[in-house]
Amino acid sequence: MAAYGALVSVMHIVDQVQTHPFPPISIHQKQAESLTEAVSSLQHFLEGYSPRGGYTDEEDFWESRIAEAAYDAEDVIESYIVDRIRARSEIDVEQHTSSADFYQGLQMVIANMNSIKIEIKEKMVLQDQNHSIKSARSAAAGSSRSTSTPQNATMIGFDDVLLRMLDKVAGGEPDLQILPIVGMGGIGKTTLARNIFSSPLVQEHFDVRAWTTISHEYNSREILRQVLDQVMEEKWEDLSEDDLGLHLYQSLIGRRYFVVMDDMWNIEAWDRVRRFFPDNRNGSRIVVTTRLSNLASLFNYANGLEMQFLDEDASWDLFSNTVFGKESCPLELEVIGKKIVRGCRGLPLSIAVIGGLLSKSNRTKENWEVIEKDLSSVVNLEGNESCLQVLYMSYNNLPVHLKPCFLYMGSYGEDEVIPISRLIPVLVAEGFLKPINGKGLEVVAEEYVEELVDRNLLIVEKRNYCGKLKSFKLHDLLRDLCLREAQKLKFLCVLGEQSIPQGINSQRRILSTLSDHPTPLLPSLESASLVRSFITTGECEKSLLHNFRLLRLSCFGDDEDIVDKLVNLRLLNLAKLPENPSLFSFLWNLQTLYLHCYDEDHHVFDIWKMPQLRHVIISHSGRRPGEYRLPDPLSDEEDMVLENLQTLHEVGSLKFSEEVLKRIPNVVKMKLYYFDTTGEEDDYLLNDLCSLHKLETLRIHCSYHGELVREVSFPRSLKKLTLRRTCLPWEDMTKIGLLPFLQALKLEKNAFGGSEWETFEGQFSNLKSLSIHACYLECWITDNAHFPRLEHLVLSYLSYLGEIPSSIGDIPTLQSIEVMQCTDSVVDSAERIKEEQQELGNENLRIILQ
Repeated sequence: MAAYGALVSVMHIVDQVQTHPFPPISIHQKQAESLTEAVSSLQHFLEGYSPRGGYTDEEDFWESRIAEAAYDAEDVIESYIVDRIRARSEIDVEQHTSSADFYQGLQMVIANMNSIKIEIKEKMVLQDQNHSIKSARSAAAGSSRSTSTPQNATMIGFDDVLLRMLDKVAGGEPDLQILPIVGMGGIGKTTLARNIFSSPLVQEHFDVRAWTTISHEYNSREILRQVLDQVMEEKWEDLSEDDLGLHLYQSLIGRRYFVVMDDMWNIEAWDRVRRFFPDNRNGSRIVVTTRLSNLASLFNYANGLEMQFLDEDASWDLFSNTVFGKESCPLELEVIGKKIVRGCRGLPLSIAVIGGLLSKSNRTKENWEVIEKDLSSVVNLEGNESCLQVLYMSYNNLPVHLKPCFLYMGSYGEDEVIPISRLIPVLVAEGFLKPINGKGLEVVAEEYVEELVDRNLLIVEKRNYCGKLKSFKLHDLLRDLCLREAQKLKFLCVLGEQSIPQGINSQRRILSTLSDHPTPLLPSLESASLVRSFITTGECEKSLLHNFRLLRLSCFGDDEDIVDKLVNLRLLNLAKLPENPSLFSFLWNLQTLYLHCYDEDHHVFDIWKMPQLRHVIISHSGRRPGEYRLPDPLSDEEDMVLENLQTLHEVGSLKFSEEVLKRIPNVVKMKLYYFDTTGEEDDYLLNDLCSLHKLETLRIHCSYHGELVREVSFPRSLKKLTLRRTCLPWEDMTKIGLLPFLQALKLEKNAFGGSEWETFEGQFSNLKSLSIHACYLECWITDNAHFPRLEHLVLSYLSYLGEIPSSIGDIPTLQSIEVMQCTDSVVDSAERIKEEQQELGNENLRIILQ
């Protein structure tokens, strides 16, 4: 809920002011204590409070009152901070807020919060109505994670449907056929298509497969690019639509292909791309999923499928699997459980969501009866509103600290794949992550998102080598819920083609879906002086710079006024550094900097006086990386330890002197580039890297000349290591093999050189993923015991390697060997390993030859 997130944000601001080495303002100690006590009391109330009933269009009274009080506290404190900094930087001649005004304003805020506390005590103690519902929901929200994880892709109740579709996909006439799957949202169209796509029959029958999601606002160029990326297994970013289509057409000629076009909303999407899919008369197939029956009828409807609701038996099977996994439903819950299932009316999405809710709650008959009574009051509504009500129950039963995180997902586009690496800094900057002792805010954010995945509110798109979430999506029905609830709670204001939203001048977050902002809208938008996040993919008018004075998250481009005027920024995107680097000192609370290297100049970027920095991420945008460098910090009292700094990406020629090391003790991820051909390896002191005891991810990239990192020692904490053009001898691999937590190792472009690599027992004890690309290697001597946990092996562009050691196939955990552009003997040895494993009955090992 917005109120809880706002209270957490207030606590962050107070803490940041009190712990900052050079705070822009000071808060009277007694005021800070009174404010903290009031905020904590309201947080405690909200943690046990849940709005009564199902979804309504009306904002909850207590949430509204508390949110407004928290917003007032934010405005008073941050306005005073901005005034003081701007006055100090001579941006404003006169200071808007005096110290006395600030003190008085904060007192009023505290008095208002205390007044709300008294009202709550007087009124809520007497209101015991629906107590059982609140207790059940509180239990559901506060329970620990279930050991059974619902399987989104499981086709329960649709086995015969799957078999019929597989028969149509792999059989029938040789002509190219379009096979539509039609049904309402949440009925399982995409799940069925996924099972068809991943079935062994389809994998073996077709030469190539591709999947593309269309969505309501289709982009024909993006459709072609997605398909071509999978067909050619390359990235195609800069080609026009026609060029992409031509490449796709040429790549599909003569090949039997299978393509899924998921969630098509209009025939125009197909009409724009159909000419690029040749009819090879070899049984190629395209499956289209859509909610619209009239659209499906435009294809060869006889070959398609209309999804039906699950019957009671299949619904119960899906529900049981979601709630209990492989366990059986206790007899005392079976009767009430079947009532709940009947209330879902055979809609798989509703069953999965309600099942996910109950898997997190106490499994008692009383709790389930409460859910069943509330469920029956909402699912019996007609039309799509019934699904909204069911989805709202899942949202309403979230722990209160997860609700702001879930609501924020509505700011992303329909069917947008959300990389968690980009989301986490945003969640931290927004300020609604509640700190947990011993855990960084980034870890807290990742746990929040994972819990939303566990509750079937987010769809996993991709996980990494060790199972950590990399990207996810939000179902469109759940996104609709997010947007409705977020706008109702004034958590997020959405600007679209409709009229100007009421109360825009008091909004905290504004999402603009417009490519540009029409003249009538600008005055209203400029009046939103309290906005903290302005999210847009279109152009942003410079006039907003002067009015969004409290902005925390910037989406603006290469304008020095950003740094000059928006001194409250926590997350900043810049296309280039300002000519006056000292301006960064006014960004008192900057946490994340994305710097895109478009210009020709080399820059030195000084971060050593920015104590709140957490992430510095530089992208070279097609130019040579490593052009932004950090200066050596001066050993004087003005320099400080960057306790919060976790990420340094694409920094050039960083020297790990004693002064540098002591200022970045908690860095977790680093990408380093060394291109200085005039320097000596000792200049960079990479042998002292081992003192960074929290470093988990490290990439070192050298110039063609190499030999700049000959002496390098790695910290024991490393989990992922990538080396490129470091030209190390294979003998040095011994110290890498002894890293106890290393899970992923990538060796790229002459990372190592020499004819022979021999491993020894006791090395690579936790390594799961090994990739060797374009390294000089003739002979690899190893044993399966040397890689006891290896799961994935990738060998590419190895022009001299004789063969893959046969012992590799005996690694019990190995799942795949991928070979690309290697010698014939390597390919032959990979095929031989597969044959040997098949003879031993191991059908799980995949050999991928490209």
